Amino acid sequence: MLPQRLDSTLAHDIARAMIDGFNRHYRLFRTESARAKHRFETQDWHGQQRAQRERIEFYDLRVKECVTRLEREFKASRQPMEVWQQVKLFYVGMLVDHRQPELAETFFNSVTTKILHRSYFQNDFIFVRPAISTEYIEPEDPQSHTTYRSYYPQTLDELQPTLRRMVEDFGLRVPFEDLARDIACVHEALLPLFDHHKLRANFQIQVLHSLFFRNKGAYAVGKLINGFQEVPFALPILHSREGLLRIDALLHGEDDLLMIFSFARAYFMVDMEVPSAYVQFLRSLMPRKPRAEFYNALGLAKQGKTLFYRDFLYHMRHSTDKFRIAPGIKGMVMLVFDLPSFPFVFKVIKDYYPPQKDTTREQIRNKYLLVKQHDRVGRMADTLEFSGVGFPRERFSDELIEEIQKFAPSQIEIGDRNGDGNIEVFLKHVYIERRMIPLNIYLQECFDALQKDPDNAQARQQIEHAVIEYGNAIKDLVAANIFPGDMLWKNFGITRHGKVVFYDYDEIEYITDCNFRRVPPPRDEDDEMSGEVWYSVGPHDVFPETFGPFLLGNHRVREVFMRHHADLLDVDFWQSHKERILAGHVHDVFPYERERRFVHQRRPS
Repeated sequence: MLPQRLDSTLAHDIARAMIDGFNRHYRLFRTESARAKHRFETQDWHGQQRAQRERIEFYDLRVKECVTRLEREFKASRQPMEVWQQVKLFYVGMLVDHRQPELAETFFNSVTTKILHRSYFQNDFIFVRPAISTEYIEPEDPQSHTTYRSYYPQTLDELQPTLRRMVEDFGLRVPFEDLARDIACVHEALLPLFDHHKLRANFQIQVLHSLFFRNKGAYAVGKLINGFQEVPFALPILHSREGLLRIDALLHGEDDLLMIFSFARAYFMVDMEVPSAYVQFLRSLMPRKPRAEFYNALGLAKQGKTLFYRDFLYHMRHSTDKFRIAPGIKGMVMLVFDLPSFPFVFKVIKDYYPPQKDTTREQIRNKYLLVKQHDRVGRMADTLEFSGVGFPRERFSDELIEEIQKFAPSQIEIGDRNGDGNIEVFLKHVYIERRMIPLNIYLQECFDALQKDPDNAQARQQIEHAVIEYGNAIKDLVAANIFPGDMLWKNFGITRHGKVVFYDYDEIEYITDCNFRRVPPPRDEDDEMSGEVWYSVGPHDVFPETFGPFLLGNHRVREVFMRHHADLLDVDFWQSHKERILAGHVHDVFPYERERRFVHQRRPS
């Protein structure tokens, strides 16, 4: 009989299997991200969309693979805690020269919590805080010696040739329609941003090594430094109708870049050996944005979720206010609550719904998954999904506890689950979204201001802007093959940048699955006078002309809506978009206004 292996040898082998599992995950993740460049060059937009969806599933698949291996080879769940303590120590040692240590720590947590019982979720066995610093990690990849490239034009006359070299260094294999023209446009747009036209000793352009791919665009992201001034910028690169490349705009400043990296947009595909270095560079451009949201934007959603939870726990330790029922009209499917001092809302699926909501918990979760995997085109809020979350009981208002126990009793437990004397509210499943001002509340505040002062020009402008943005949001969703379902104002919110974003997903459908119809004329006087529907309605039938009575009760709203978005009440609008999508067309939806685009005219030969 062979002697039993020493615990330390067993722990080392388990740690090695776990790091191998993570390395396989990131290798596949990075390979798929790198292929985005070829898909962009060949205009394989459907392939790009498919890759976006599939890449989201990579992490859970690799975690499952690793758990299966650990159980098969090491009977991991039967090992004593002394072994697991050693496993973590060996694992930390393996991360010393690793290029993605923070991601590998999160992977360790994911695998460990799948194997060990919840009562073992202690600091000894998972990474509550990072053990390895991510500062100053440099790539090993010979193809990318640095995270970003630096360029040093010595005079303003050298700026245009330098910008051209910067773009050419990305190595795109499709020719530009007229790169000299585009660079001249960038140069002309850049000059007014200088505090002065004198180049200081440190004048340079820094640009991240890899392009950022999303939808039908590629983005070069960097900053221009001159003296004490730093100007963040992004250059969107698109295909012309003839299939040649063009630089479409110069986006600059923190607010422009925040729109590109918005929580309401799909994740980028970026080839990164050292993701923490990309996050650090991006934070220098957008210091107000949390690190968690950068990881999300880069497609590393599990790491974003880990950092979000750490930020949340930190906020809980440094705040004293209580969770409450969120302001606004209560939903029929979701129970929504928030912590006033924290800029997010928490959503729990109710246990039962009114008769008009013919749905199930599983169907609702599938709708949220659909949104996660879809191109959100800046109009659907990203959602973090947590299972088994504990909160201190004293931080919950009694009214909120009563609300959850009434409408979602299966989702809540209250007690001392950890045996430490602390009473917790334990929620089995919760979604978390960025908090916005519900559009119905925003508009009501404007109406109230006008009631007090009918000449309030600001309130009038805010109403017009909100209604126009609301229609634009719906049209962007349509372009992305999404029918919102419930289009009431309360299901949309307005962000700090004035963008209208949809956030109620329990009734969304693909446009291509909907049957858009006109209301049939009444057959007789009884039909005409009837308050009931006199025609048959199938499960996927939609009657756009019936939207008006529900949405346009206020005369100010109706006037603006009909001036800008009357086509949303016309069945032809919806049907024509459906037909284009079915024909394979992928719409252009970009995170900047049309007026920011360069006017491209071919120069004479």
